[in-house]
Amino acid sequence: MRTTTTGTFAAIALAAGLGLVHVEAQAPSGTVDSHVAAALAAAGQDHLGLFNRLCQPEPALTAPTAATTTSAPPRPPGPPAKSTWETAAVKVFDNLYFVGEKEYSAWAVTTSDGIIILDTIFEYSVDSQIVGGLKKLGLDPTTIKYALVSHGHRDHSGGAQFLQDSFKTRVLLSAADWDMLEKNTRDPSKPKRDLVVTDGQVLTLGDQQLTFYITPGHTMGTVSTIVPVFDRGTRHVAAAWGGTAFNFPHSKERFQIYIDSARRFRDIVAKTGADVLIANHTIFDGSKTKLPAMATRQAGDPHPYVIGTDSVRRYLKVAEECAIAGMMRLP
Repeated sequence: MRTTTTGTFAAIALAAGLGLVHVEAQAPSGTVDSHVAAALAAAGQDHLGLFNRLCQPEPALTAPTAATTTSAPPRPPGPPAKSTWETAAVKVFDNLYFVGEKEYSAWAVTTSDGIIILDTIFEYSVDSQIVGGLKKLGLDPTTIKYALVSHGHRDHSGGAQFLQDSFKTRVLLSAADWDMLEKNTRDPSKPKRDLVVTDGQVLTLGDQQLTFYITPGHTMGTVSTIVPVFDRGTRHVAAAWGGTAFNFPHSKERFQIYIDSARRFRDIVAKTGADVLIANHTIFDGSKTKLPAMATRQAGDPHPYVIGTDSVRRYLKVAEECAIAGMMRLP
């Protein structure tokens, strides 16, 4: 087991991870409607979940009234009911398994020397879904060597401390998002600072190599990943876009950072030939329909997740065009 680092930080990664470079937003051409139309064209029938999430105008925020502040029932303490998030673990490729929740994804990459987890979901679901899911699939959770946290939001980082404490799993996060987590006083569970992901880093474990790229936007240290996968022995390449929604402080500069990352990762997809898309929310990569389809797939049937490099690139084009539209909606 070993890790190696290749590549250097691009200017965008430096701006995101180190705060050394000011990114100057450029005025986009066209109109909001033209960029929304371009996103819809890129989405086709493949990526409507992404389009609907990103390209719709956000509702106007209004000040709470006495009625709205007093009529809403208080949120019950503790985690949500298990029935709202529990779902079955699924073998998706020879070396890639879904071990997430109904809405939030976690992926297990198996190697000849242990398991790598991509995103750790919540602290209340990690034991049931990741650990329990691996066991149901005949895999040993004590061999989880690494957990890559794509970004430091609780729905992806919440379970990391449990894996650290239970299996001595090494947790990887970008420097910017380690810093963000350390400043976060709300989350009930946070991993101890461990390995820092750098742009272009290659993680080698046994017979597998994963490559990480810093793609700031969703957070300033979001990590996207390239994963070789195999379907009945045939090699494919999976791309995991590390952070998607625009739930960040809206500014032209921040949208421009997101746009630049989407363009850059689209080029990486083209260079690596990534023909599989996986996401950390089931709505974005079609997992809500693709995971059930795996159970009925017969010999000779196409693989639901193998969508082709053009489709993966179009996914990132949707993200880019919706971000441009979002930036143009700003006053």
